[in-house]
Amino acid sequence: MAEEMCLRPVGIVRSAEQAAVIEIEPALHGILDGIEGFSHVLVLYWAHLNPHQDRPAVKVHPMGRKELPLTGVFATRSPVRPNPVLATVVRLVESTGDTLTVAGLDAVDGTPVIDIKPVTPGDCPAGEVRVAPWLADALHELEGPAQDPA
Repeated sequence: MAEEMCLRPVGIVRSAEQAAVIEIEPALHGILDGIEGFSHVLVLYWAHLNPHQDRPAVKVHPMGRKELPLTGVFATRSPVRPNPVLATVVRLVESTGDTLTVAGLDAVDGTPVIDIKPVTPGDCPAGEVRVAPWLADALHELEGPAQDPA
């Protein structure tokens, strides 16, 4: 395996209240042409604020919750990874020139973006997606008790 890889940011996240703006590097002008035809994009970004010494983690408690089982990092969405590459599918709100406005990006202001890809129907699995029982329980907790519509 290669010991080192070189990635360069293609843009940077500028966070806002309801949406995030991704500013594309000026040298890549035109790289977004045609993206407005898609409803969602996959954003790959670098968790640049994670301390380097935390990256070699092999197992973590998901979501930082000690009551959840110690789990292999590749079975979690933890930002503490050997390479802190994060990926999120977001709704494309607007594409203007060399900026994208997206909804649902969990990244802080200044986060380097390393790639953007359109989401296509073939990217999504057919049928039901299975998740680990600990995640299903945690998601159920986050949803809270069902609200009575009456």
